[in-house]
Amino acid sequence: MEDSVINVSNDNDLYKLQVQEMKAKVLDLKMQNELLQKEVNQLRRENNQLKRVPLFVAAIVDKLGDGEVYLRQQGNNQEYITRVSPELYDTIKPGMKVAVNNALSIVKTVGTIYDSRVRVMELETAPNITFEQIGGLRGEIEEVREAVEYPLTRPEIFAKVGVEPPKGILLFGPPGTGKTLIAKAVANNAHADFIRMSGAELVHKFIGEGAQLVRELFTFAREHAPSIVFIDEVDAIASQRTNDGTSGSAEVQRTLMQLLAEMDGFDNRGNVRIMAATNRIDILDPAILRPGRFDRIIEIPVPDEDSRREIFRIHTEKMSLAGVDLDALVPLTGGMTGAEIQAICREAGMRAVRRNSDVAENEDFLEAVRKVARKEKPADLRMYI
Repeated sequence: MEDSVINVSNDNDLYKLQVQEMKAKVLDLKMQNELLQKEVNQLRRENNQLKRVPLFVAAIVDKLGDGEVYLRQQGNNQEYITRVSPELYDTIKPGMKVAVNNALSIVKTVGTIYDSRVRVMELETAPNITFEQIGGLRGEIEEVREAVEYPLTRPEIFAKVGVEPPKGILLFGPPGTGKTLIAKAVANNAHADFIRMSGAELVHKFIGEGAQLVRELFTFAREHAPSIVFIDEVDAIASQRTNDGTSGSAEVQRTLMQLLAEMDGFDNRGNVRIMAATNRIDILDPAILRPGRFDRIIEIPVPDEDSRREIFRIHTEKMSLAGVDLDALVPLTGGMTGAEIQAICREAGMRAVRRNSDVAENEDFLEAVRKVARKEKPADLRMYI
């Protein structure tokens, strides 16, 4: 009797253990089922997304009244007229981009979308360059500030005198004389959106792409006014027009013509100032040099003796020097640009680092002058060609 009771008790314990194991398996299967259900739902959403009819982008050319809108589809330039609801009609305006379906009905507004290359041209953080860090060029800097900075920071003066401020300035001169440095100081001081670009960035191989980029650039500048557009190496797109018959030259000329129209065309440029810099003013097209586009053409010359002394002082201000006679170095650097004088100071500091010294000495500067001067005047090999 006792043995049978013990057997029944053992069976009950075994059954309980099996029940617990089955409950654990059921719980594990439920969790797996939930994970699979989530995966199924995700796949369904992705499947529905793939089945959706794609929307096309179109630009609003004009509003015709009575709820009708004149559209131009992007890419194929197909034009058509469609009707929209009164609520949507009140929110759209010419030039805005919208999304349309296969029936060419407007589904939603997209707004103004700029080329990503235009958006990255906006300078979000101003350079830490000030006009005090530019040696010499006091007269040239004052002309730049009068034409670019003062119309944005002190417009009331021009209104009081009754004169329209210059629309744009062109800086020209040898490489390394400080043209781009002046533009950086303007960006720091003007308290306006600064949009910088290189002329080479406007040269593209596809027809119309460069001109479209110029249009979007100036539209972006107008919407972010007051703003300054700085075009470095403008000779890349503004050289004299020639008829050599190549498609590449024709595309560059189309981009130039669009730039000319934006700088002084029928459309109001608004509170947008233009700065440009070049080393080759002799090859620029006469159309871009006339007043109305560049009202001031400022030469940035090679620094004179006083300017070189000031440039030495600026670039050695934070250096540890021992027995260095900067005044004696000035006559040795005749004809050198500010960039070359900066290279001399950097090379003198590197010589001190090379010999594990804490200070730069006069001999370091003399050797640096000799080294940079050798780079400045390479041998003329044209006679051997």
